[in-house]
Amino acid sequence: MAFYLIRAQLRTDLIDELRSRLQNKEFEKLRPFGSSLTRGLENARFDPKTEITVWEEEDYCSPPLAQERAAVLDHYFDELCWEPVEEGEGWAQIEHFPSLWTDKTSV
Repeated sequence: MAFYLIRAQLRTDLIDELRSRLQNKEFEKLRPFGSSLTRGLENARFDPKTEITVWEEEDYCSPPLAQERAAVLDHYFDELCWEPVEEGEGWAQIEHFPSLWTDKTSV
């Protein structure tokens, strides 16, 4: 298993749809990655300096995030990139950023 720090540009026209689908736990049932994807997106952070969404994701695909991109990520995000990290290291790097969902209806 591998962990990645994900950086992506959220398509702001779809933020309400993404929030709704997360609230309804729609991605949980996607196998094998639904739980990890849901957890990552629910806890995603927003870098106010770059206006980029960031989160840590557990992934088993080669290339990284292939299934997640095809099923969900490429619909909601542009300019998706990732870097390998140790488990928890990505979250530690971004803990000072506000939640993506701050000042929005929480997920």
